Amino acid sequence: MLKRRFGRTEMNLTVLTFGAMRIPPEKDETPEANFERALATLRRGLDVGINHIETARGYGLSEELIGKALQQGVIKRDEFYLTTKIGPRETAAEFDEALRDSMGRMGVDYVDNLDIHGINTPELITMSTSPGGCFDAVKTAIADGRVGHIGFSTHGPVEVIVDAIETNLFESVNLHYYYMNQRNLRAVQAATEKDMGVFIISPTDKGGQLFNPSAKLKELCSPYTPIEFNQRWLLSQPEVHTLSLGAANPWEYDAHLKMANVDGPLSADEQIILNRLDEAMSNVGISFCSNCQACLPCPEDVAIPEILRLRNLVKAFDMVEFGKYRYKMLAYKEEETGERKGGIGHWLPGAQGTFCTDCGDCLPRCPLNLPIPELLRESHSLMSGEVGKRLWE
Repeated sequence: MLKRRFGRTEMNLTVLTFGAMRIPPEKDETPEANFERALATLRRGLDVGINHIETARGYGLSEELIGKALQQGVIKRDEFYLTTKIGPRETAAEFDEALRDSMGRMGVDYVDNLDIHGINTPELITMSTSPGGCFDAVKTAIADGRVGHIGFSTHGPVEVIVDAIETNLFESVNLHYYYMNQRNLRAVQAATEKDMGVFIISPTDKGGQLFNPSAKLKELCSPYTPIEFNQRWLLSQPEVHTLSLGAANPWEYDAHLKMANVDGPLSADEQIILNRLDEAMSNVGISFCSNCQACLPCPEDVAIPEILRLRNLVKAFDMVEFGKYRYKMLAYKEEETGERKGGIGHWLPGAQGTFCTDCGDCLPRCPLNLPIPELLRESHSLMSGEVGKRLWE
């Protein structure tokens, strides 16, 4: 499997990272069955050549399962680099306590890389970097050998990501960036200028649920699968170093292995696929949203750019199921009372299109002169459904 230098950390990571979010127990799974599945999945990841395991304190029993695998010798600590993630805390003592707890769960005396998890707002940048806070604990942990390198993960807007990068405190960043969502390109470029490692979060799931593609998307990506083409598109960019693969079962690696050994720019045939995808997106026509964010802020906190981005994907690639998957995570209006409910906060901020009051505040700010209220109503009819939540909420 290809390896890339992870920025100035100098860690030589494989282009696929095993993301351990999905090895904790599934619904109605017994502890024994969960343990067997988790260990088999961890072992297969290393066997196919992956040398980086990434988890988080908030991923259910993930850290404990990694610890059990290490304790039983199913995996060995010198086989892989280890990253865990801890959310911002108010004080250095609180952050240090959480770090020690995570390391205790895994039974390790050092982690190669530690990420401050979920720097999604300006306030969380401040909490993470202010004197007496997280970074004081991080510096102590680096000095005493418990931590090798420090990065951050983010689901925030590109402006927040760039601001966090510009603190010059972090050596790497975990962010969303895919063919289907290129909004964070500026952050990838900013990280590259700082020689930071660039880790792509969940390209197969958050990048479009590519394991369950529409017939149209499969046709456009042929002879590649959508998973293969998205992976190839990402890794054709030298600024991108490693992609998260959140396998829940040992066989789920198979769809990703072919492109884990292909390097360099897109070939002529691959460029043809890219051109087909671009053409399909252009066929959305005059209602296409460029995701420029000029429509924000919305007085009703409607997540206009994200909703219209999902609409683009539904119109261009028939990605209705993915649109529903993401749309249902926005705050929704309770039918009987009209109250705002649900949502996952700063992880995916804003509300569904039913909160639009036709105030027109966004209309003069849109450079494409889109009929935004009308498109929001259409988007709601296309993508509304059950309420959603984050996996480990």
